[in-house]
Amino acid sequence: MKVDVYNQNGEKVGTTLLPKDVFGVSENPDLIYQAVLALTANQRKATAKAKDRSEVRGGGRKPWRQKGTGRARHGSRRSPIWKGGGVTFGPVKEKVFKKKINKKMRRKALLMALSSKAKNNLLILLDKIKLEKPKTKEISLILKKLPCKENKSLLALPAMDKNIITAARNISKIRAVQARDLNVLDLLSFKYLIMPKEAIGVIKETFIKQPFEEVQESPSAPASGKTVKTRAAKV
Repeated sequence: MKVDVYNQNGEKVGTTLLPKDVFGVSENPDLIYQAVLALTANQRKATAKAKDRSEVRGGGRKPWRQKGTGRARHGSRRSPIWKGGGVTFGPVKEKVFKKKINKKMRRKALLMALSSKAKNNLLILLDKIKLEKPKTKEISLILKKLPCKENKSLLALPAMDKNIITAARNISKIRAVQARDLNVLDLLSFKYLIMPKEAIGVIKETFIKQPFEEVQESPSAPASGKTVKTRAAKV
C-alpha cells in the first residue's frame, strides 16, 4: 500500500510503500476488544472504600449485660446491624481489576489497529518533524496544514523529542508519544495517526518478532544431533 508523504508545511513531497507485516494485517474485532479490555482494566484503580467493624468508632464496652434485660444480647456497637456499625461485604481498596493478555495477542491487536488507520486513510506520514523551541503555536500551525486539520490526532515520534512533546501537551486534541510506546487504546482514542517515516522502522523493530532460522552444525564439529536456532540477521 502506497501513501503520500507530507512535509511540515502540508505539501506532498512523495510517496512511500508501507510494509505489509505492519499495515497489511487483517482485522479481528474480538482480539482488539480483548486488548482494549485489558488495557482499560489495568488502568483502573479501586477508590471506593467502606469501613468494616474493626475500623468504625465506638464499641469499647458491652451495650448492656448479657442476661436479665429482656433484650437481645449484643457485644459491641460496631456490629453491622447497629446504626453507625461496620459495613458487611463493603467495597475495599485492595480489589484488583488487572487482566492479563498474552504479549503476542497484544502486539497483533496493535498491528490490526495500525492497518485499520492505513486502510481508512487516517495515517499521515511526514518526511520529518522538528521544532526549534517547545512552542504550542508552532506545532498547532503544523497540524492545521496537514489533512487532519483540528481533529483528534496521535503523534508517534521515532525517538524522544522534548520540544514536540512539550509543545503538544497544551493541545487537548493532540497527544505525542514515542512509537515504541504505542498501544491499541491510544490508536482507537484518536482519529488520525501522524508520524515521520522513521517511526515505521521503530515500530517494526519493537513489535514484530524476527523469525528464527535453523542452522545445522558444521561438518567439522562432532555430530551431536542438535539443531541450533539463531535469530535472522537484520537487513
